Amino acid sequence: MSSGSLLELVLAPGSLSVLFQPILELASDGPRLHSVECLVRGPMGSTLEPADILFDYARRKHEEPQVDRTCVAAAFAAVVQLPRDMPFSVNVHAATLARDPGFVPFLIETAGRAGIDLRRVVVEIVEHAPQWTGERLGDALGALRDSGVRLALDDVGLGQSNYRMMIETRPHFFKLDRYFVDGCANDFYRQAVLESAVHLARKLGAESVAEGVERQPTSRPCALSGSGLSRGSCSSRRSGRPS
Repeated sequence: MSSGSLLELVLAPGSLSVLFQPILELASDGPRLHSVECLVRGPMGSTLEPADILFDYARRKHEEPQVDRTCVAAAFAAVVQLPRDMPFSVNVHAATLARDPGFVPFLIETAGRAGIDLRRVVVEIVEHAPQWTGERLGDALGALRDSGVRLALDDVGLGQSNYRMMIETRPHFFKLDRYFVDGCANDFYRQAVLESAVHLARKLGAESVAEGVERQPTSRPCALSGSGLSRGSCSSRRSGRPS
């Protein structure tokens, strides 16, 4: 299949599927469902079905804006299955926010057509390279904030999720990368990094989300370090209510 045909397949209505991954609040009386993350998968049975391949393809073809628009539309259509007050997050490339001046109006209009209160929506910024920082990204983020949408910074602690991006994006949520979470129960250094990141998030008025929490031995030290929210992969559902 040609690259043009692959892109057409991805952008075709109904070609993408959505899984809901729960984000749990680690409370003293046990975990509680806080929100969900919408995880988009490519056309079923195609080479682009896995998320990492789908979005790597979008980046290589410089088609992040088109693919992100299609993903947002699919996610907003899927969340009608959730309780009307359930917050949810969607992933958006920083390149899309910087290059596509119509993306924020598109997101707002799509939410309006679906009857979604924008205060439920969290835009998680992914794959943020240095060339996408600056005025255009700042304008898009400001427009999202003004609309009521909240922001999350992905993979904090790795790659481009550095101090500069924290200042540029001023996120409501820090997504702490699973590299630091996995195995932190028995690793003093990982625990120290997590505690430092959580403290910084609080100082900046943000909440922290520990990614990749699937086992109680891991979630316990994360909770002790102050990371009040956790995201695990064990309870995903394909376009259905999270358990």
